[in-house]
Amino acid sequence: MSDFDDSDDDDVAHRPTPTGKYRRVLLKVSGEVLMGDGQFGIDVDVCSRIAGEIGAAVDQGVEVCLVIGGGNIFRGLQGAASGMDRAQADYMGMLATVMNALAMQNALEQQGRDTRVVSAIPMVTICEPYIRRRAIRHVEKGRVVIFAAGTGSPFFTTDTAAALRTVEMNCDALFKGTSVDGVYSADPKKDPKAERYDTLTYHDVLSRNLKVMDASAVSLMRENKIPIVVFSIRQRGAFEDVLAGRGVCTTISDDQE
Repeated sequence: MSDFDDSDDDDVAHRPTPTGKYRRVLLKVSGEVLMGDGQFGIDVDVCSRIAGEIGAAVDQGVEVCLVIGGGNIFRGLQGAASGMDRAQADYMGMLATVMNALAMQNALEQQGRDTRVVSAIPMVTICEPYIRRRAIRHVEKGRVVIFAAGTGSPFFTTDTAAALRTVEMNCDALFKGTSVDGVYSADPKKDPKAERYDTLTYHDVLSRNLKVMDASAVSLMRENKIPIVVFSIRQRGAFEDVLAGRGVCTTISDDQE
């Protein structure tokens, strides 16, 4: 089937009804996670494991969108810090996210999952251009939609791109899969006394300058009253657990009941 086919003859009519509180979510995966135990690049086994966890969520009736960072290949900020033009470096980082998106698409499709990669930077030979209404239709059909190339503009992180797509796709929550099991008061890898939070408000994150997502992403989530759930994607089965409300995570919202 062509990546550009938007016909209705393959509608998924019998997907299970989600049993949890989330009907549609966006999963943001840090690019560094795809390195596995390496120092650079893409670990195929890690992609396969994450694809399996996404597939398990789909089998539970959850509609899943996906954004992957590019830090395992190239970081725009690091390039700029080394003397590159910031806009040029950011565009290079966006291309890194396209490579990761294609790797994840391959992993998902090898497990029999329907996917679409849509890019904010048009590159029609390998993926669809981002068109919001078409992307929503793909998700409604049960396809995993992978958003690549960030926002398509420099000076914005993939966290901001994830927040933007979460809002545009009418998702119930943004799940951020990282290397740690939530938000801490400091880097737990450097400070053994760092405190982990079970819940935070958006104001807490912004006022304490907690390094979970950039301020523009958090502000966008606050404005649209969409919770952010931060968990460790490195822990096997964690995505399914947090979707079910039983996993270890930090939930960021203004509803702290």
